[in-house]
Amino acid sequence: MPLPRPVWLLGWVSFFTDTASEMIYPLMPLFLTRVLGAGPMSLGVIEGVAEAANSILKIVSGRMADRTGAPKPLVLAGYGLSSIVRPFVAMAGGWLQVLALRFADRLGKGIRSSPRDAMLATFATESNRGQIFGFHRGMDHAGAVMGPLIAAAFLYFRPDDYRTLFALTIVPGIIVILILLRIPDARRDTSSTSNAPAYARQNGSRAPARPRSSAPLRGEAAREGGQLPTPNEHAVPTSGDERGLPRAFWHAMALIFLFSLGNASDAFLLLRFADVGIAPFWIPLLWSAIHVVKTASSVIGGRMSDRMGRRQVIGMGWLLYATVYAAFAITDSARALVVVFLVYGLYFGLTEGVEKAWVADLAPAARRGNAFGVYNALIGFGALGASLLFGYLWTHASPSAAFYTGAGFALAATALLYLTFSSDVSTAGKASPGV
Repeated sequence: MPLPRPVWLLGWVSFFTDTASEMIYPLMPLFLTRVLGAGPMSLGVIEGVAEAANSILKIVSGRMADRTGAPKPLVLAGYGLSSIVRPFVAMAGGWLQVLALRFADRLGKGIRSSPRDAMLATFATESNRGQIFGFHRGMDHAGAVMGPLIAAAFLYFRPDDYRTLFALTIVPGIIVILILLRIPDARRDTSSTSNAPAYARQNGSRAPARPRSSAPLRGEAAREGGQLPTPNEHAVPTSGDERGLPRAFWHAMALIFLFSLGNASDAFLLLRFADVGIAPFWIPLLWSAIHVVKTASSVIGGRMSDRMGRRQVIGMGWLLYATVYAAFAITDSARALVVVFLVYGLYFGLTEGVEKAWVADLAPAARRGNAFGVYNALIGFGALGASLLFGYLWTHASPSAAFYTGAGFALAATALLYLTFSSDVSTAGKASPGV
């Protein structure tokens, strides 16, 4: 099914945003230590403070998008803020200035992420929701491939000229703003019960028919009468007093949060490369290479979830994650770890876009901004806790203990995923939500 034009435009927005971000992010440790003379602790403070603010704002912005029914202004403000402040890293004279700029950059991400995901959901139907979110993640990863390649090529001709490189990120930033101005406002009438967004109504589209059945939950959720809702069943508010998100959504979020507690920063994987003797020159190239895998697998994973069901694809991704982390714990072979690291890219294709499609499946249309805010915040706080735990185990026990712990969380979350939700799956066009 062809993707709507606004979805393509939002994809290019993410592509150029990630291109700009990845021109800076992999080089930030070198810039802090070699140019500004800061220590490794400063990097931890910068990333910790920035991601904490990012996680909190995702909830706030999601609720604002729901309340106003107009996510585009928040999306424009968030991308605009990041695009404006990012090049000023080139002028930083100390790590505290980098902290302030990085904080503002992450504020922009916190403002835009949940409204953007809600905006994507309004352009999707039940049959292509996974494809749309998978495509968007694929464009993200494509930008993350391009950014490091541009940075490497620039530094090849102008070694150590980090400041000029960072200043040049203004170019993709301007492109992002110009593209955003061409995207239609997916405004939702908050006083109407219609599930079709303004974009769809203006183009003569109708809201999809309401399906007749939904897949049941198992265990406690089933005993309490809960059901796993179909996307459209909860997308049409039945009354003006609909206040919250369905029980199935919170069950799903609990499982995703449990998994995220074992999902530490990928910096630990790169640190493992250094431990086994891989030269620093190859690490940025490996970082770019894994994004190639992410890009290719994201669209495939989204389409698979539309056919097979979200639960099946997410479960495969989490099991793959556990396998990768176990391999990093077991082997000291550099060649084996490189292969495993590239296979790790498939995990992102099987989970990132699919989890977002699952959120859209479970959340009412009037609450999707809030739902994506909760989802993004849980991912952020879980990753923060995972990285702290991982670093503690790495330091006080061993790297293997840290990787085994991450694998254990993934296996526990996968087991509960299959126990909590039914095994019903659907293909596009069937009434079941596919989990």
